[in-house]
This record gives sequence, C-alpha cells and structure tokens, in this order.
Amino acid sequence: MLRIAVPNKGSLHEAAVQMLRESGYKVNRRGRELVLVDNLNDVELFLLRPRDIAVYVGKGTIQVGITGRDLLLDSAAPAVEFQQLGFAKSKFRFAAPAGKMSKLSDIEGKRVASSYDYLVEQFLEKEGVNAEVVHLDGAVESSIQLGVADVIADVVETGSTLRAAGLEVFGPVLLQSEAILIGREEYRDDPQVKVLQRRLDGVMRAHANVLVDYNVHERDMAAAVGVAPGFESPTISPLADSSWLAVRVVVPRGDINRVMDELYDVGARGILVTELSASRL
Repeated sequence: MLRIAVPNKGSLHEAAVQMLRESGYKVNRRGRELVLVDNLNDVELFLLRPRDIAVYVGKGTIQVGITGRDLLLDSAAPAVEFQQLGFAKSKFRFAAPAGKMSKLSDIEGKRVASSYDYLVEQFLEKEGVNAEVVHLDGAVESSIQLGVADVIADVVETGSTLRAAGLEVFGPVLLQSEAILIGREEYRDDPQVKVLQRRLDGVMRAHANVLVDYNVHERDMAAAVGVAPGFESPTISPLADSSWLAVRVVVPRGDINRVMDELYDVGARGILVTELSASRL
C-alpha cells in the first residue's frame, strides 16, 4: 500500500487535498482523522505537519509526500524532489528596516532571524557571508523591533506583511519555492508512485488548458488549424452540411481569448470553451 504524506494545515493543505481529490484519491475527512485509507487505490494518506513531512519521507516510513521545496531543503532529510506541483509559489528573501540594507554583504556580522535556519546557514556559507542565524518558530517580522535580530530571512508571497512591519526585501533571492512531491530516491521508479505522478501531472495539465469546439467552413480549415494546432492535431468531424466541419482542440488557458479572436477572424463560428478537470496528454 502506497503511503502519501499530506500537509494537515496551512497554505499547502487545501490545494494539496484538492489536487489529490481531482487525481482520483479518496481524501474525505469525517472528523479529525490523521490517517485516511483509500482501498480502491491501495493508498494510505497521512495528514502531518508540513515541516515534518520531509523527515518522515526521508526516514522511509512514508514513500512520498507533498510539502514545500523550502521545507524539504531546510529539513536536510535524505529525500529528493520528484515533481513540481505548481501551487504555493513563493520566494525566500532577506528583509531589513526600509533603507538600512541593500546588498548581501550588508549582512556580514549581523544577526539573521529565520524559521529556516539550516537553509539560511547553507546559503550564507555558500556566499561567503559570516552572520549569526537566530532560530525562531513562527512569524519573524517582529524580531528586529524586539532587538533579537538585525535582518530576517523568510518566505515572501506578496510582501504586504513585511511592509506592514516597516521592512523591505533586499539582496538576492535565496530560493524559489513551491509545492513539490518528494520521496527517497529508491521510490522514484515505484509503479504506484509513477501512477500518482501521472495523475498529478494530468490535473496540472488540465488546469493549464481548456477544450475548444468550433465549426468552420472547409475552405478556412487550414487557417483555423494554423491558429490552434493542438497537441498532436485537432479532432475534425463532418457536419450535416458537408462543406462545414466541427473541430475540437486543446488550447493553453492563458491564450484562450486571443485564440478565440483569431479563430473568429479566419471564419470559425460557434466557438465554445470547456473546462478540463483531468487529463493524460
């Protein structure tokens, strides 16, 4: 039975659960269960603290897990990244009181507060910067005002929390983070893990694309296919009027309005767009 670790709370939880549900796994909690069994898919799902997931996976007691890249690297666990999952994207940055620091060398000899002390220590060592890393659990924005640190290093999404505390980011990006699927190297080719990855990839591709149906006169067919060629090629079917054709094609979600405009311009009509929930492309 494949064991999958899933974040039990925080920004990773809801998106991870939704993605697994759309991938066909049973992730329904009736109460406060910490272990969910999906007999149909031969899977057990363990709801764990996001920060602990890499530790459990690294020890091999759970084959794979969903966590953040930042949490994996900070754990120093012997687990590796299997797959990017496309949500919970963020940057890991240094921040200090506005106008106080502007470059990495300004950190030399200073105190840096972070909940990710191992990650920060590794980065500073690699860059040749000597600084004292102060470990704090939870929010670190108040540590400078309270005299515990001179600089903080933390995950930044919009930056609004930092600005509210009178801080601004500076220096290089320590890490580009997002939700990832992790596991020990020996599980990379496990058949159940491969199925899980294929399903997750199908959901991501479905979210990134839409299905477009339209009718077009046969004389305009080549021009329409030029606008939206699809992955391999469009599906084309004859209509009752043999001079018209029905076309179905997959189009990247971000391009859909431009594609619809261009299809209309070359003679396509009855253009309809359908959301995709899963795929194997």
